Amino acid sequence: MSIDTRRMNRRSAGLALGALALGTMASSRAQNATHWPTRQVRIINPFPVGGGPDGTSRLVADKLARMWNQPVVVENRPGGNGFIAIDAFKRGATDGTDIIQLDNVHLAAYPHLFKKLPYNIDKDFEVVLPLFRTFFFVCVATDSPYKTMADLIADAKARPGKLNYGSWSVGNPVHLGSALLESLTGTKMEHVIYKETSQLYTSVATGELAFALGSSGTAGPLARSGKLRFLAVLAPHRLKGYEDVPTVAESGGPANAIVTGWNAFAVSRSTPPAVVEKIRRDTMKALSEPDVQPKFQTFGYENYFPSPQEFKAFMVEENKRFGDVIRRANLEL
Repeated sequence: MSIDTRRMNRRSAGLALGALALGTMASSRAQNATHWPTRQVRIINPFPVGGGPDGTSRLVADKLARMWNQPVVVENRPGGNGFIAIDAFKRGATDGTDIIQLDNVHLAAYPHLFKKLPYNIDKDFEVVLPLFRTFFFVCVATDSPYKTMADLIADAKARPGKLNYGSWSVGNPVHLGSALLESLTGTKMEHVIYKETSQLYTSVATGELAFALGSSGTAGPLARSGKLRFLAVLAPHRLKGYEDVPTVAESGGPANAIVTGWNAFAVSRSTPPAVVEKIRRDTMKALSEPDVQPKFQTFGYENYFPSPQEFKAFMVEENKRFGDVIRRANLEL
């Protein structure tokens, strides 16, 4: 056998061993994803205990724990615009066993709102999937003089800067949705900040505030008790269970006044792709179980299961939409 032939044989053997090693590694990664997790999983939640987002994460955690045969705990770290929770997540596990629940403003609005953020969306997060989406109602007092959106808009135009609305901070979905309404109607209204959502909607009920945007979960209890009235919904269609509430467009407002809220699970960018897919697939399965829908209706949520590609395109649209609103309102922190 010639020297060249022996070299070729050694080279072929080396390539074969390399291919075998790569195949073994790929098989090992797949197997690891199949048996993942092998320890407790933590869902870090920037929301207070008791609300719709917290209720959703606890509902999903219970179902995932049964699927994975491992404890799945929810750790609430509210406050600081979600930055407290995000900091804990960034210092946590990078193998998917630390999951963070994020609001749409964390991913789409805050990059435009804050000059400096304590996180980088592209470097710190691998967004897995949306948990739900919700549309907001325009809430007024039961005895409010506004019977339609046209009435509210006409009053806002007649009294620039006098008509007020509320939310719980600068840059939350309710505030930005209200700012969008201002922009689309060419009006200027006063934003009043409340520390507690309960105080916010009570102030609407008493007439202290002209209106506030609210979901079925946050404002629904007062609406069902007859203390609030849903004037219109900022959605492209009437919502199930609220067929008597017109859309903003049907009530004399702008057709493109649509305000959604959504939450998503995200993991570290270092999480293996197979694990990311497992979390996505199993969470979708959990959210599709029959007992979820009645609870979602209580919160005013609906399932939203786009493909990963569709969700990325949706987030790009959301980013642009929030950016436009923040620039027009001249909001920056």
